[in-house]
Amino acid sequence: MVGKAHSLANIRNIGIIAHIDAGKTTTTERILYYTGRTHRLGNVDDGTTVTDWMVQERERGITITSAAVTCFWRDCQINIVDTPGHIDFTAEVQRSLRVLDGGVVIFDAVVGVEPQSETVWRQARSFGVPLVVFINKMDKLGANFEHAVETLRERLRANPILVQWPIGAESGFRGVVDLLTWQAIVWQDELGAEPKKIPIPPALQARARAARERMIETLVETDDVLMMRYLEGEEISVADLREALRAATIAGDMQPVLCGSSLRNKGVQPLLDAIVNYLPSPADIPPVQGETKKGIRERPANLEAPLAALIFKIATDPYAGRLAYFRVYSGVMHQGEVVYNAGKRKRERISRLLRMFADRREEVDKIGAGDIGATVALKDSFTGDTLSAVNAPIILENIDFPEPVISVAVEPKTVADQARLDESLARLAEEDPTFSVRVDEGTGQTLLSGMGELHLEILVDRMLREFNVQANVGRPRVAYKEAVTESASAEIIFDRMLAGKPQYARVGITVSPLPGGGEARFEAALSATDFTNDFESAVRTGIMGSMESGFLAGYPLVGLKVTLVSVGVDEERSTQMAFKAAAAQALRVAVEAASPTLLEPVMNVEVVAPEKYVGEVLGDLNARGADIKALNPRAGDVQAVQAYIPLGQMFGYATDLRSATQGRGTFAMEFDHYEPVPPQKVAVILYGG
Repeated sequence: MVGKAHSLANIRNIGIIAHIDAGKTTTTERILYYTGRTHRLGNVDDGTTVTDWMVQERERGITITSAAVTCFWRDCQINIVDTPGHIDFTAEVQRSLRVLDGGVVIFDAVVGVEPQSETVWRQARSFGVPLVVFINKMDKLGANFEHAVETLRERLRANPILVQWPIGAESGFRGVVDLLTWQAIVWQDELGAEPKKIPIPPALQARARAARERMIETLVETDDVLMMRYLEGEEISVADLREALRAATIAGDMQPVLCGSSLRNKGVQPLLDAIVNYLPSPADIPPVQGETKKGIRERPANLEAPLAALIFKIATDPYAGRLAYFRVYSGVMHQGEVVYNAGKRKRERISRLLRMFADRREEVDKIGAGDIGATVALKDSFTGDTLSAVNAPIILENIDFPEPVISVAVEPKTVADQARLDESLARLAEEDPTFSVRVDEGTGQTLLSGMGELHLEILVDRMLREFNVQANVGRPRVAYKEAVTESASAEIIFDRMLAGKPQYARVGITVSPLPGGGEARFEAALSATDFTNDFESAVRTGIMGSMESGFLAGYPLVGLKVTLVSVGVDEERSTQMAFKAAAAQALRVAVEAASPTLLEPVMNVEVVAPEKYVGEVLGDLNARGADIKALNPRAGDVQAVQAYIPLGQMFGYATDLRSATQGRGTFAMEFDHYEPVPPQKVAVILYGG
């Protein structure tokens, strides 16, 4: 079946997304088993999973990279991307959502919506990705299907529609009632390979029937014709209900809810049916738009249209080298052809095309519209780049990523290690847009920046293991930014001999804080007759280059506007080099006069702990300078504390929380915003006292 040609209507590009430990990878492993792609059940705890193939993933039992897998169910080709749940790897989720047509969001039946659930749900909705919900771990102590569904309404403002009702819960969970077909399905064999249809248990009849009536009433409201038939007393067929639910799901108006226990092999086959029945094919998605020389144009999901494909991930493969994962939106990509990267204005040859099966691969001749694949050995194309037909160039919308908020310093142990360090960091930065590398001008140290402690820990571990780099690694530190709090002006005259030649430039600028912060801006308040384009370009280069490392502590300057207000040109002596140097010096003088300060990343933190430990948790958070936002009760005498806390106060928090709650507290945090550091704290950061 692998080689079978599939029409657009029979392709599903889906992501499996959720909070950490909700069961994403286990669910993916069960899907692979039941669709015949694997012949044994992979287990996260045993380190035998297919999609978590990196050594760091198997050691820690978490997903770090998005693993692309192709499988088949009911004559449909399903391309699955199993994404990470830890907030440090949110970019992996984000870039996957950009190229997916639908998603399966998995929730823990005990706790329902968790912090990262909110993040991925918000991201999916912002990309317009239709969603199916799977309430997992119905066999777990404390599992409560109705409570989990209610958290969807309360915390996500979702519109869940129940298409199943559980048969039992906790250790008594054994199957589901399909509310559309009005059948009970149970799993009795250990592998769950043979679901069995049985009469609906009498004890469940009343509640399940009420849930079915609510489902039907909700669905007929989406279609005037169905509503009329329903009001006239006509019974609506399963096919009509399913069609209405598919339309509402694709429109994003509803989210079908199913339940099960992936670890116990219950509920996965109906989930596969729901993926095929309710999530869109590429043919159901509006044509992608992109920028061409003739303006914004559409590219339909059509094999006959010009090629347009978006690279959404770069990965280093130990055997194939650098892999570029891409989604083909229109046309066909053929092995051996030359394609065009319009953004970089470079041509690339497609030497090999691969259909990925986690860390294994199948070579193919072509990959068409609506499909996902990978290629190797691209020279100039990276995450976010568009590959198009040479005679029909187009640039699809790029992928924006959050900025790193935490750094560590690394130093190679030997001169030989320096070359390996540089190579490894370049390769890792190609793979991960949220990882950056810079050299501290003051200390000469190489600084690695990422999204959190775990993110950097994994990257450093990969650097040491995969690339065999011997290096000393410093302690994590906060990635501050610098900003000005007032307006100021400066004028610099640069007049000296360089390399035996006279150099002259006069540059006058003003700097002022931008309302609301954001990226720094440069503009020239001069007429074209005052200045040549070459000299203005030199001033811009000098200004923007100097902003990369500020003047308080070398952190990037943000949230300020720099305006060029005056220049002085000497026809004999003025050069681009002189204007670049004068601009850089003027920026330093102006910023130092504009009361510069530091900005620190503030994290949105949720701490979940048993009721009896909440006092200790709150005391510790207040000592860290937390701004407590809310206390929300959870099932089982548990409280969730929501707070904003500066990142610098969160180092080592996991250990302190374990001590305060006897190992029963958990927390999750994600970057929220930057805010000014209090003046007394600035001195401590800068001077250590």
